[in-house]
Amino acid sequence: MITRHPAVAGRFYPQDPARLAADVQSYLSPDENKIAALGCIVPHAGYVYSGHVAGAVFSRIEIPKHCIVIGPNHTGLGRPLSIMSEGSWDTPLGAVAIDSDLANALKREFSPLTEDAEAHYAEHAIEVILPFLQIRQPELVLIPITLGTRQFELLEALGAALARVIADRQEPILIIASSDMNHYENDEITRIKDAKAIKQILALDAQGLFAVAEKENITMCGLGPAVVMITAVKRLGGNAAELVRYATSADISGDQEMVVGYAGVAAAG
Repeated sequence: MITRHPAVAGRFYPQDPARLAADVQSYLSPDENKIAALGCIVPHAGYVYSGHVAGAVFSRIEIPKHCIVIGPNHTGLGRPLSIMSEGSWDTPLGAVAIDSDLANALKREFSPLTEDAEAHYAEHAIEVILPFLQIRQPELVLIPITLGTRQFELLEALGAALARVIADRQEPILIIASSDMNHYENDEITRIKDAKAIKQILALDAQGLFAVAEKENITMCGLGPAVVMITAVKRLGGNAAELVRYATSADISGDQEMVVGYAGVAAAG
């Protein structure tokens, strides 16, 4: 069995299990009225910067046992459409098993999706989200997908395949797109650019999001995962999306010149 070990524990989030659990709990609001979401977007920066945004999303939605987590490929390693369909992902909070049945069903439905662990080993975008899911859903099983392509037709086709596979299942399945928003411009420009992208996300318009990101040079690292998630959610009957929280790194660091944006969005039927 393949075990994917933590790559950024002690850097993006605490390595000590007790401290990590306490940190995650500090970002969650247990009294929040929860919705049964089909999909969501959450950021993947260090917890000090974006943990409050991720925590707001995971406080707002129900977390089912089965979660498909789609992240961008920051490292450039591995194939452009990469999945792991066996083994587990370890975090300081313990192991999360991969849902082999669902992962294999998705590979059969969408043949360009390649079995490739290399794309996942050093990539942080999925890893930093898992402790939130483990705290909220102790029976969690995972389908990890890492995307290194910006070809809209491929992303749309993957989203459609996800929708078909999920529609065939009886249990609820949550699609999580891991993404930060605009990168490394000043706070004012970042907020303006992010607002344009968020407008398309809230309209559940995958093509509109892709087009505005390209036109306005919005450096949203998880654009591909967001396009896949929105496409699948729309095909599964999703008709509403909610901006749960928005922030930039300037809110924490005070640096107004080199900023990253963070949006937390929940999409439901």
